[in-house]
Amino acid sequence: DLAEIPKISKNVGCAIFVVPRETEVEIPGAYVLKPESKTTITIDQVREMIADFTVKQSFDRFVVIRPADKLGEEAENAILKSLEEPKENVHFVLITDRLSKLLPTILSRAAIYIWRGGIRPIDEIAADDKVKVLSKRILAAKPDELVDLAEEITSKKEGVREWALEILGVAIEMAYKSYFLSGKKAFLMKIPKLLEAYENISRNGHIKLHLVADLI
Repeated sequence: DLAEIPKISKNVGCAIFVVPRETEVEIPGAYVLKPESKTTITIDQVREMIADFTVKQSFDRFVVIRPADKLGEEAENAILKSLEEPKENVHFVLITDRLSKLLPTILSRAAIYIWRGGIRPIDEIAADDKVKVLSKRILAAKPDELVDLAEEITSKKEGVREWALEILGVAIEMAYKSYFLSGKKAFLMKIPKLLEAYENISRNGHIKLHLVADLI
């Protein structure tokens, strides 16, 4: 129930809620971070929010970031420490319908909840068809198939790192949604390895190596 988001959020320092973009979510009295330019939430907005929460809060306060996938990369990195070590009584509520667009470092610091009423078919994930096909193959790949799959992904002539990260990001989103649609824990078990591969590649690690070694 979407009305339970404040109650759920009180139990954790940071929670991500996957909710369709057009769906109303009400959290009275929340500090809201949203794109100023309609494109990104900037690092300056994040710094202003952090400054507003330096004083200890005597009651529960919610920081709502929506859509969380509009955090710019600098803004995401700036908010990491706050998400990892939130001030007492401060609860971060990240709302998105594009889980794959968030950095793995944020995903690994948050409790993730997917609203069952808003789960859409896997094919409706916002990504190019080729990306979705490769993402599905990564989820289904056996260890001896990963080398050929890594070769195929890295054969792209330009933007290979960004391409690989997009494929892994969509695979992460597919794994979460597949678990909630099917209840099969095998999908959840794949997520830590996908996150590890994504994070290593995003840190300029060897693309082909991490597509194989991290996913075995």
